[in-house]
Amino acid sequence: MKKQVALIGLGNILLGDEGVGVRAIQALRDEFDFSDEVSLLDGGTLGLDLLPFLEGKDKVLFLDALDVKKKPGIITILAEDEIPSFFGQALSFHQVGLADLLMACQLMGIKPARVSLIGIQPEKIETGLLLSQTIQENFEEYIQAILDKLGEWGIQSPKKRIEKNNKNCDFRVSTLNPGLETRNPNLIP
Repeated sequence: MKKQVALIGLGNILLGDEGVGVRAIQALRDEFDFSDEVSLLDGGTLGLDLLPFLEGKDKVLFLDALDVKKKPGIITILAEDEIPSFFGQALSFHQVGLADLLMACQLMGIKPARVSLIGIQPEKIETGLLLSQTIQENFEEYIQAILDKLGEWGIQSPKKRIEKNNKNCDFRVSTLNPGLETRNPNLIP
């Protein structure tokens, strides 16, 4: 039986940098082909409602904005015991929900064998759909950190080879630079 791996992006895309985990899931879906053993999930702000999605998984990688009180754009990787407990200092904006989720998994006997969290220090948590300039500038590095962690777990993610320009659209959102709109060069002005 193949091992089951879940990538779960956390955050609220209506609050700028707070939605970086969900934006990362969108970019990974758009840019890379994953084997059937890997599930990519927009976990948003679901908290304990994510419990069924963890059941049967061997490895889970959470993606989120992570407040480590450092310079915006700094990427931090936490594993197992490094993920702060429910009673510890909150680092992720969804940590209480995440801590509850992991505790519930443990109590139910369904906790994945390996759990990690890859976070990026947000610059702005405010109403808006776009990521801050700093997070946009560090987004590719964030995606690479995710791919590197998957590589450590034995998961390879080759790039998709599809044409992304849609000649019927005037604007498109750059997946690896969310929030950056670019004019489609294939349209006649």
